[in-house]
Amino acid sequence: AATKLASAEKLMYFCTDQLGLEQDFEQKQMPDGKLLVDGFLLCIDVSRGMNRNFDDQLKFVSNLYNQLAKTKKPIVVVLTKCDEGVERYIRDAHTFALSKKNLQVVETSARSNVNVDLAFGTLVQLVDKSRGKTKIIPYFEALKQQSQQIAAAKDKYEWLVSRIVKSHNETWSNVSRKMQPSPEYQDYVYLEGTQKAKKLFLQHVLRLKQEHIERRRKMYLATLPQAFDALIPDLDEIDHLSRGKVEKLLEAKPDFLKWFVVLEETPWDATSHVDNVENERIPFDLMETQPAEQLYEAHLEKLRNERKRAEMRRAFRENLETSPFITPGKPWEEARSFIMNEDFYMWLEESVYMDIYGKHQKQIIDKAKEEFQELLLEYSELFYELELDAKPSKEKMGVIQDVLGEEQRFKALQKLQAERDALILKHIHFVYHPTKETCPSCPGCVDSKIEQLLSSRFIRPSERNQKNLLLDSNIDRINLVILGKDGLARELANEIRALCTNDDKYVIEGKMYELSLRPIEGNVRLPVNAFQTPTFQPHGCLCLYNSKESLSYVVESIEKSRESTLGRRENHLVHLPLTLILVNKRGDTSGETLHSLIQQGQQIASKLQCVFLDPASAGIGYGRNINEKQISQVLKGLLDSKRNLNLVSSTSSIKDLADVDLRIVMCLMCGDPFNADDVLLPILQSQSYRPSPCGGGGGGGSVLL
Repeated sequence: AATKLASAEKLMYFCTDQLGLEQDFEQKQMPDGKLLVDGFLLCIDVSRGMNRNFDDQLKFVSNLYNQLAKTKKPIVVVLTKCDEGVERYIRDAHTFALSKKNLQVVETSARSNVNVDLAFGTLVQLVDKSRGKTKIIPYFEALKQQSQQIAAAKDKYEWLVSRIVKSHNETWSNVSRKMQPSPEYQDYVYLEGTQKAKKLFLQHVLRLKQEHIERRRKMYLATLPQAFDALIPDLDEIDHLSRGKVEKLLEAKPDFLKWFVVLEETPWDATSHVDNVENERIPFDLMETQPAEQLYEAHLEKLRNERKRAEMRRAFRENLETSPFITPGKPWEEARSFIMNEDFYMWLEESVYMDIYGKHQKQIIDKAKEEFQELLLEYSELFYELELDAKPSKEKMGVIQDVLGEEQRFKALQKLQAERDALILKHIHFVYHPTKETCPSCPGCVDSKIEQLLSSRFIRPSERNQKNLLLDSNIDRINLVILGKDGLARELANEIRALCTNDDKYVIEGKMYELSLRPIEGNVRLPVNAFQTPTFQPHGCLCLYNSKESLSYVVESIEKSRESTLGRRENHLVHLPLTLILVNKRGDTSGETLHSLIQQGQQIASKLQCVFLDPASAGIGYGRNINEKQISQVLKGLLDSKRNLNLVSSTSSIKDLADVDLRIVMCLMCGDPFNADDVLLPILQSQSYRPSPCGGGGGGGSVLL
């Protein structure tokens, strides 16, 4: 039956927030105060209200219940505003419900949307008994479940936003339209509403913008030191300037706009410049920020440190130049304690000082060698009695050293005895064989310079390269492989180098040859131990042994090397000249006798079809494993082999011209700062001077030196 309500002609509307919003809803009136009512929700406000007594409210609700109970309709007690509820009020409301035929109570909060649906669902179940009984959940437990549900929905929604929104320039209207079909968006809007969904979107966009700005800021700050280095690299220009004056100085630089951009609006991160990714120039107002100030201070400090380090390098060089303890050839380990102090170690690493020291050593060594060569020229009478083969004996070398020993220029090379001896030998070779190759000033020899001058003057460009190649081939090259085990190869290579000049040249029969050594002591099948490389073509191999094991290694290595070239077009390694040498053993620890080793070596030499040399006699070769005579014998054999195979390049020189109009005789000292060009060029540049039709020298004005 219809239940009469005293609300005739009043509006039916829902007030969601407060009174006064009637116009926001449909203007629908109650029909004559009679409605069909199936049940009642009896609401009790359990919050602490202003100027309101809860006991009075409970008394009013009790009277209202008495009226509703007469209708025999289901009643559910609903506690509202539980999010602000008072514990005593809630307890009294439950007591009231128990006293009224055990009414069901649902704790709700409309603001938090907790248990609102449950209140209506509970009443519907009481009206329609066929429906399953609804489980009533206390407010705080329901709030917890709802919070978990909202949190899960929020996570999914934020994931959706991050997947769709990649730019901070996206708009809500555009993005929300894209997200509407997605269940993540629908679930979150259902639980929290559109405004909160929009708020999360705006937070995400703001975060994207901040990240974009931070990336741009880091890029600008990374470029700023480069701008400082390019625009203000001079410490004297900025050392005493204020920040304002430094900025004005930067603006006055010609390349200022290459590095910076001056914006009309500031700060830069609040302008459209943020999105101008093509313009990588630094906003000039960034200079006002603290990170930029720190980078400028770091730039100043770097310039000051560089100046201090330069001063330390200069002071160190001055120490080297003035210290009496620094002599040619003195190792760094010996010199360090005399020239280093604590200030040096504070500013530079030791490797820097070692590099400076090495360069200084080269300078004083070169100077000492020049002065020593002058000394040798002054004592030219010491070299008159030598044999023409220019090979002084040990006794003669001793006499030379005794005579020169008191000279300071001789003592200057005290720590470079091997190089000093090499200079003496080189001087002897020059005395008896004065050629461009043996000249102490080579390649600054006057003869070489004049040849180059004439060649460059009269040879066509297409022929000039060919001529230079011929000139470069004047010094023959010998590439020698030294094969040995357990250090034998390296030791012999060092001994041979000791007999060479300081530029790795060796004298054979009065002529200078460039000697290149390749000691091998490992597996020859590995590229690092190969006989032949792209830059090394061997002319011969010197095989060393001092035991049965080392002899076996030599045999195996030769066989492996020959096998590796079989079937190739260039298989000259098969015919590579070999020399087998038994090295003197300092103490026989393996029990092998010298006789047995010689016998085995001779057998292997016969098998390999190579030369076998007996061990060096005691007392010969200055205590070396192999004496100088044997080395010369091996190298002469290689030269003969090269000549037989036409490997020795022919020597070319400027030939005397038979028909000449002018002969010039010049007498210049090699190494003299006076240039031969100053003498010849006025003649060669004469209008009447023309090349000769024959030869490369010249025609009507040919030059013969």
